[in-house]
Amino acid sequence: MKPLIVSDSDDQTVAAITAELETEGLVHLRFPALKETFARLQEDLKPHLESYPTCEGMFFGYQTKRFGSVFSKSDASWALATHPVVTGVMNKILGPFCDRYQINLTQAIRIEPGEKEQLPHRDDEMFPFPHQGTHFMVNAMWALSDFSEENGGTRIWPRSHKDDLTREPSYDDVYYATMEAGDVVLYLGSALHCGGANRSEAPRDGLVISYSLGWLRQSENQYLAYPPEVAKRFPVELQELIGYRAHRPNLGWLDGQEPMRILADDVTEGPVPTLDLLPPEIEAMVKEMAA
Repeated sequence: MKPLIVSDSDDQTVAAITAELETEGLVHLRFPALKETFARLQEDLKPHLESYPTCEGMFFGYQTKRFGSVFSKSDASWALATHPVVTGVMNKILGPFCDRYQINLTQAIRIEPGEKEQLPHRDDEMFPFPHQGTHFMVNAMWALSDFSEENGGTRIWPRSHKDDLTREPSYDDVYYATMEAGDVVLYLGSALHCGGANRSEAPRDGLVISYSLGWLRQSENQYLAYPPEVAKRFPVELQELIGYRAHRPNLGWLDGQEPMRILADDVTEGPVPTLDLLPPEIEAMVKEMAA
């Protein structure tokens, strides 16, 4: 699978990427305009990748490092999370099933030499109810270093989102995410995938930024990762994505208000009125019935 070189964020580009993602379960993208931003991201995350301990568990691996709270570790990551092409695709894939989608997690991953292949899995298995006909999650795996079949590049099974879940898939048609640093693979949460075995002599570094439906619990607790004093310095779009905006009707409010209010410099002290936080169609129905 060759990368699609993305230079525009127009509707036609977003539609083409969305169609590929819905058909294959994954799509490989390259953003030349993000080259300088990505260099800053690599530099910002390098000391964390060096200092974090390896995981302790059969699933996450004993020769793999993982950490979250990436938005507070590198402001360069903000541009990746809110890139208009990426968010445009999320609007198409997740938008029909929720009032607003959200950041599910951020996770930097370093697979060290000698690590074994991870168990094949679907990330949306964390939501234990039937998924037929609904997309719950989309992941963006950004390559912080070059990915190859030898160094632990992510394995993804094309069209596996349409099949029954299996832990022993055929490797005849597996996609080895061979990427240059700065590339990204978007893949559905229902796509079967796993981290690859690193048979090289150097680590493989990646960054996952995951998006999910706004009415689901986030895998990474965004409000502890980015409490108000941290989230205040984020751009508004990112504040909303991590959850400081209610999901209508009335999910995630604070004292009957949009939680965004606590990020304002001039927040009103004392009691405030509880508001109707309703989607437009429900608000219109309530007004019509009350007339």
